[in-house]
Amino acid sequence: MLRWVLLIILIFLFDIYAFQAVRTITKSLWIGIIYWSITLLVVINFAYYYFNFVRGESFTHGHGYAVAFLMTLFLPKAILIIFMFGEDLVRGCSFVFQKFTNEPMHFKGRREFVSKVALGFAAIPFASLIYGITRGKYNFQVVEKTIYFDDLPDAFDGYRITQISDIHSGSLESKSEIAEGVSLVNKQNSDIILFTGDIVNSKAEEMIGWLAVFDKLKARDGKFSVLGNHDYGYYAYGGDVELNKYNQMEMEAVHKKIGFDLLLNSNRRIEKNGEHINIIGVENWGASRHFPKRGSLIKATKNITDNEFNILMSHDPSHFDFKQMELNKEDVNNHDIIIDETNVIDFEKNIQLTLAGHTHGMQFGIELPALGIKWSPVKYRYPKWAGLYKVAGKYLYVNRGFGYLAFPGRVGIWPEITVITLKKGTNNA
Repeated sequence: MLRWVLLIILIFLFDIYAFQAVRTITKSLWIGIIYWSITLLVVINFAYYYFNFVRGESFTHGHGYAVAFLMTLFLPKAILIIFMFGEDLVRGCSFVFQKFTNEPMHFKGRREFVSKVALGFAAIPFASLIYGITRGKYNFQVVEKTIYFDDLPDAFDGYRITQISDIHSGSLESKSEIAEGVSLVNKQNSDIILFTGDIVNSKAEEMIGWLAVFDKLKARDGKFSVLGNHDYGYYAYGGDVELNKYNQMEMEAVHKKIGFDLLLNSNRRIEKNGEHINIIGVENWGASRHFPKRGSLIKATKNITDNEFNILMSHDPSHFDFKQMELNKEDVNNHDIIIDETNVIDFEKNIQLTLAGHTHGMQFGIELPALGIKWSPVKYRYPKWAGLYKVAGKYLYVNRGFGYLAFPGRVGIWPEITVITLKKGTNNA
């Protein structure tokens, strides 16, 4: 309890420092009352939802907005603190210089100028977060990629794949906005739709109100899916084996109700003009110790021979090229861990293209393709976090996600609908 009291005191000390930028510009009592009233309400609201979550309450929209309000309030204040600290540092150095040189220093008007500049810069993250919470999470972007393969069957030259990922139905709010996103998927008129996991936050029942929306997804050659780490019920039921089994059964039923062919360490053959490609789907498998590891490339490809063209759906991109980790005895005995011999790129059977999701691009970052800028804090956890990657002649595409989780918005990393066109040849840049 003491540490929380100390943390709250520290937060308000920093807040007092940030408030100096406002006080420099205006001494209005009402401005001060509004400033501190909003701060208190946001902190109290966050504390209420946080402690309820710690006590075992499921993560709700209220929890998400508590996080969002806190970020929207304190990220701009962090900008103010940086500017005001810089001004105080310059002022302090100038004061010392004056003492040694007896030269007069002129500060009049400078602090007010710095405060105005600081507030201007602070307005940028504030406005960005407000936009991300209200509109950014529905700013669906169609990202098109053309990938060339020497061994692509001729019949599939020009074959179009639409990938979506990370719906997280438990976080979704506006049916009309999500329906627009589904309509945009269908407008791509792709041959096949592949969904790479995390259809819910934790419980299959979260999809009940969304079945009629996602049932509208259409593709000529069908819709295929896999499970993500959130689809196993662990976030809701913990170690309760029976509840997890029940959730798994209901989850499989959900996929069927919206027309998804759920691949659980299995594959399907897509045939065209006497030729075929394989769609492979594994259960969740990634480098993190915190998520279930039921995915098995061996099981999923047992009836696939050499020299076939394979597309893999694996929710977590770290499955693509993870380095074999050390597993302790508890890990090995855990029934939710399947130990495959290798990662995707080193697997004995050739997998030309892997599709993943999971990272969401952290729902926060900067992407300016024209300038070659692509950055998100999630890159320090997942080096391959968004877009197309090539390793050892094999491709990985990481989708930025259709929905959102925890933070109810997106800033700079928009919800994505990926359209990949397969081409015969060697023209990849």
